Amino acid sequence: MRNSYLPPGESLDELAELAASAGARIVERLVQSRPAPEAATLVGRGKVEELTAAVHAGDVDVVIFDHDLSPTQQRNLEKAVGCKVIGRTQLILDIFASRARTREGRLQVELAQLNYLLPRLAGHGVEMSRLGGGIGTRGPGETKLETDRRRIGKRIKKIEDDLEGVRAGRKLHRERRSAVPLATLALAGYTNAGKSTLFNRLTEASVLTDARMFATLDPTVRPVTLPSRRRVLASDTVGFIRNLPTTLVKAFRATLEEVKEASLVLHVVDVSAAPAEAHTAHVGKVLAEIGAAEIPQILVMNKMDRLPAGEVEAVGEGGAETVARRLLAGAGVTPDTRAVAISALTGAGIDRLLLAIDEALPLDPVVRASFRLPLGDGATLGLLHQYGRVLETHYGEQWCEVEAEIPESLKRRLAGSGLREV
Repeated sequence: MRNSYLPPGESLDELAELAASAGARIVERLVQSRPAPEAATLVGRGKVEELTAAVHAGDVDVVIFDHDLSPTQQRNLEKAVGCKVIGRTQLILDIFASRARTREGRLQVELAQLNYLLPRLAGHGVEMSRLGGGIGTRGPGETKLETDRRRIGKRIKKIEDDLEGVRAGRKLHRERRSAVPLATLALAGYTNAGKSTLFNRLTEASVLTDARMFATLDPTVRPVTLPSRRRVLASDTVGFIRNLPTTLVKAFRATLEEVKEASLVLHVVDVSAAPAEAHTAHVGKVLAEIGAAEIPQILVMNKMDRLPAGEVEAVGEGGAETVARRLLAGAGVTPDTRAVAISALTGAGIDRLLLAIDEALPLDPVVRASFRLPLGDGATLGLLHQYGRVLETHYGEQWCEVEAEIPESLKRRLAGSGLREV
């Protein structure tokens, strides 16, 4: 049985892509249409028999439902078909577990897995109800199920405390960045829309790019130089997906705050994907749910290189934008929406995107200034190098004179700290 967010074919295509990202090989697809789910097995008795036959015929190891399963449904289905049965959320959690690289990412995934497992402990049958005992239990009469619940509850609390520390660290980093008021960009979009490829193109970074879904989980922040010579910070974030499990949304709160704190959101959409409209609408919905709907956005219509060349050329000047807007018309993309058609892979349209970012961000012009610094003031010299372009440097016995092109906001900040121009 599939989820109703997409038509049956597209929904199963996405599930198949998720399964392939987890390393599975698809043997068979089945669709169940019924007015209401069956309480015991989600699907009807006839479909269970059909599924069992397909499992035996294809030597299947695991059955994946495009739906979340209750513990009872999962247990009944596994007993009927004779192999492992998982739901969509379990599949996504498995992918996330294999993708997390940093300590923060691993903590977030483990928290999501434990929150998903906790209410399902009872579904594991008699083996979870054996009498427990030994050091750390409350008494020999406590069941193993109760012991496991308490142990998992303690682990969840520990991870939540650790993630609060991560969140505090991110807040501190943002405060330090805001001390020099650099604008920040956040790349958001449906998973596999090409965010990391675009991030690498804009920042000349080397973030992992992969055709598999959720290839990037851990956020990365890098500087970008705009045509006006302003520098901004760009952040690559985890991809969104329809019906993203609530446990994951909660676990990745620290990551999603990078989007909430951004000056501008680059909403990246794969215009070559058949469900591009649905993906665009869904990302807009998630942005609203996390409180980022009011942040200015640029719709980055990516993967134009995958569209038929004749279709783009047929509409003449501005053909790429015209075709992309038509493909996204059902997602509320109006002519007033600030949008740019690009190919992050080939670099086409990147110059137009940088100009659009320059126009959309609050004005912070680059100005030329000269300062006399004490030789020991390495912090200020570092700021000038990091956020501006140092043109000349002259050293004396006690002073260092520096001429640089810097954002006007940095010049005001240095003046406010008592540093005067020469």
